[in-house]
Amino acid sequence: QVQLVESGGGSVQAGGSLRLSCVASGSIYIMAWFRQAPGKEREGIAAIRSDVSTTYADSVKGRFTISKDNAKNTLYLQMNSLKPEDTAMYYCAAKVGSYRSLYPENYNYWGQGTQVTVSS
Repeated sequence: QVQLVESGGGSVQAGGSLRLSCVASGSIYIMAWFRQAPGKEREGIAAIRSDVSTTYADSVKGRFTISKDNAKNTLYLQMNSLKPEDTAMYYCAAKVGSYRSLYPENYNYWGQGTQVTVSS
């Protein structure tokens, strides 16, 4: 069983930065960040494999960076140049396998989420 615990959310003005963290327990092959705004579907924004290869959604490419510290079993999401449209609940997710999917239905394990609010 894999458990995921996110932290690092908060409120920031447009143009600011935040770093999210997700501490994981258990063996994990693919980890990812998703977000969900009120009234919208859950959106995959970044995924990373055990070989640290990454995939990003176009909406965050160039602004967000996913990384992981294997020694600490921790996943990170560095978010720069934040926009009001980045406001959402952000979730950490994990799956077995090798495909860096950004589709939520492919993920087996989920954290509770951490809120990010960006004001204009």
